[in-house]
Amino acid sequence: MADAETQREAVLDALDNVAERLAEEKEYLTDLDSAIGDADHGANMERGFGKAAEKREEFAEMEPNEVVKNVGTTLISNVGGASGPLYGGSIMFASQELEDGITAETSVAFAEAYLDKVKDRGGAQVGAKTMVDALVPAVHTYKKSIEQDDLPPLEALAKAVDAAERGVAFTVPIKAMKGRASFLDWRSVGHQDPGATSTLFILEELLETAEEYLDGEVDRDARAEDAVGRDE
Repeated sequence: MADAETQREAVLDALDNVAERLAEEKEYLTDLDSAIGDADHGANMERGFGKAAEKREEFAEMEPNEVVKNVGTTLISNVGGASGPLYGGSIMFASQELEDGITAETSVAFAEAYLDKVKDRGGAQVGAKTMVDALVPAVHTYKKSIEQDDLPPLEALAKAVDAAERGVAFTVPIKAMKGRASFLDWRSVGHQDPGATSTLFILEELLETAEEYLDGEVDRDARAEDAVGRDE
């Protein structure tokens, strides 16, 4: 396991990469949310993770789990509506799984705790056309790859990202059952869920950061730009 300083730098670099990616994707996420939601998902994600990334110097002396926890509190303070507690509160809750450092085992525990808290707070299950449709296959794939298939974490994460991408595609033909999109009933069919999409973008940036720190590069079945509905 890398030392705490290296792990902290990896977490901070991952945060920078996520913040930059979400800023780049702000307009695309807004377009997706305009079709079935409040049209604020892109702005919310950009603002929340951008504010967290601005605190890099403040986070510089913290343990890795404390950095993750403080990212959660920053999201709660800066992401509007129900999304702040959903994203930030779930990250805060899951950060306790990293108290002994970041390993394959603790990263699985973090992912499971995050997923459980998101489902608990949001009340969504697979098939409701939410971020859970990307998170569930990603977390289950990561856990299986580590615990059953004995894959290195980098390969496991790559498979998780591919699973999330398939989850994003899954949201297109189904009817929304949660949130504002559910008000559209059958008119929500044919639209890609913005929360599942931003979840994919975040996972892709975690993978890119992991490739740098774990000194490797892995093949994936597809990349985010291939996501269903993308109009470049």
